Amino acid sequence: MKRYPAYDPIEYQDWSPDPEVMRSYRGLVAESEGIQRSLERLGPAGLERLQRGLLRNRLHDIALKRWVRTGVITKAWLGCGEEAATVGAVHALADGDVVGPMIRNAAATFERGVPLEESFRAYLATGDSVTKGRDLHFGDLAHGVVAPISHVGDLVPVLAGFALAFQLRGESNVAITWTGEGATRTGTVHEGLSLAAARRAPLIVVVQDNSVALGTVRSDRFRSALEGMAGGYGVPGIECDGNHVLDVHRAVREARELCVAGEGPVVVLARTFRLGGHATHDEAEARRLFDAELFAEWGKRDPIGCFEEFLKEEPHRIGGGAEEKLARWEEEVIAEVEAAAERSLASRQTAPPDPEAMLGDVFAGGSGS
Repeated sequence: MKRYPAYDPIEYQDWSPDPEVMRSYRGLVAESEGIQRSLERLGPAGLERLQRGLLRNRLHDIALKRWVRTGVITKAWLGCGEEAATVGAVHALADGDVVGPMIRNAAATFERGVPLEESFRAYLATGDSVTKGRDLHFGDLAHGVVAPISHVGDLVPVLAGFALAFQLRGESNVAITWTGEGATRTGTVHEGLSLAAARRAPLIVVVQDNSVALGTVRSDRFRSALEGMAGGYGVPGIECDGNHVLDVHRAVREARELCVAGEGPVVVLARTFRLGGHATHDEAEARRLFDAELFAEWGKRDPIGCFEEFLKEEPHRIGGGAEEKLARWEEEVIAEVEAAAERSLASRQTAPPDPEAMLGDVFAGGSGS
């Protein structure tokens, strides 16, 4: 994809495919029967949707970062480098499934059908946003998107409840949420997984292992605990390369199949790395946590660049003409994101939040007896 020097991490500004990384990327595709099944299920149209989703995710974050740099908003929570863990997972789901994203999994909202501008309007707190300007954390149950909770990990018991509802109604749907590896040590994650495990509920929890919990670097002992996490609850566990969108799709597709077969919940451990800080205000601090070599190694594994290169190397996957198709898809997604951003900026002028309505739709009302 095009590079944006003012907003891209330095590892991406002059990115080119690394031969060794691409050999490993292709090798995983060739050796994994699960990925082969995902490729068959996706077909050319599905691969196009994956590529457009990855681009949409990255460009959404670039637009927010541009707003931070130009003073439109004060900060944003981005997931640069982790896009595959969201996009690959969402596109492995079926109609009627429910997603509960973290704020960095914003792509889960618009990849499930929520208009892209809703994410921008939430950051701008406009009166015509889903939350009517109240909160950055938004969702839309009409599209099967549960609004995230600021406390990372708290959606695990919430989505366990959705999964239990599917089970009780005899519906072949699943609930999925994401959490960081640091949040796996919170009580709510344990409570949600314990309930889901006891009921064999169709819940998928994607643990995005990006080596850091806020400003605390993960220890090797912690990594060992993550690898045994699913076994601790007596549930299936699936690991995947969180930067390889096809491997993420494979893992979540397999997790969904297990859940529908009554063998849930499933913990999916996705190895990835965020090339940024906790938010836009502390990127320099995040850089000090790790050696530059680690950033460089993960930079070579850019989930968008590697997938794009894979499609160029195997153009038959998308019906040939990869160079022209990839360029056209990117231009169309750029136009889509820019138009959504412009519409959202216009809402600041035409639809400010109404202070008199701030307490509406907050508490459930009821008649007295």
